Amino acid sequence: MAELVVWIDGALVPAAQARVSAFDRGLLLGDGVFETIRAVGAVPLAARRHLARLRRSAEGVGIDLPYDEGELRAAMAAVLERMDAPEARVRITVTAGVGALGPVRDGAAPTVLVAAGVLEPPSATTAVCTVPWPSNERSPLAGVKSTSRGEGVVALAHARARGCSEALHADTAGRLCEGTASNVFLVLDGALVTPSLATGCLPGVTRELVLELTDAEEADVPMSALERASEVFLTSTGRGVQGVHRVDDRDLPAPGPRTAAARDALEALLAEDPDP
Repeated sequence: MAELVVWIDGALVPAAQARVSAFDRGLLLGDGVFETIRAVGAVPLAARRHLARLRRSAEGVGIDLPYDEGELRAAMAAVLERMDAPEARVRITVTAGVGALGPVRDGAAPTVLVAAGVLEPPSATTAVCTVPWPSNERSPLAGVKSTSRGEGVVALAHARARGCSEALHADTAGRLCEGTASNVFLVLDGALVTPSLATGCLPGVTRELVLELTDAEEADVPMSALERASEVFLTSTGRGVQGVHRVDDRDLPAPGPRTAAARDALEALLAEDPDP
């Protein structure tokens, strides 16, 4: 296998030698945004949607993304070319750049990194746990794919200690919101629903595709809705559509028929058009 490389600010660097400054605001403050994109056979899936969301996230935190879509696609191609795996995960990270030790930005140029790693196939189903810490739907980072992920790291560790691969949480109003790195869908009284963006959940690319491909609707539902859902599934770049066979201590049939239909529709779409 060829040596892995990382694309940093326009230059390819061997992965073992890739470095960023100790004064980079992404390292010091989590001041940045990112996208993670699944690639099959070195072809990024839904890249157009991911790159558009990256730009929206950058605008949302006031970072001027210095590369256009074509340049970022070329950067992804360069790092994916070195991957020797059927599927890969390519991540684009944009930080506010090098600055002083403090919260005030001083106009430094952003740092942009593109790196890739092997993506292992997800299990067909998984277990999830609910956690007691709500997210703030009024936060300036609500709906932004920010590198500030500390709350999610703690919540996920809490869930994994209980045998779960994902943690689901509410917003401050008690509405079901999302997972630490996934969106959630559930079947309630025969209707397929997913939390609305009013909860502050991330507008996931896979979530968006499932909404387009199925009869799912956005809705505000309480956390307690998980106790009566007949099906639950997660969506994300790495998981695709993944059935949930347990929520806390409640077992569920998985993947259920609505889950399987959404999964099959997504896989068929991406097989026909890798960049829908």
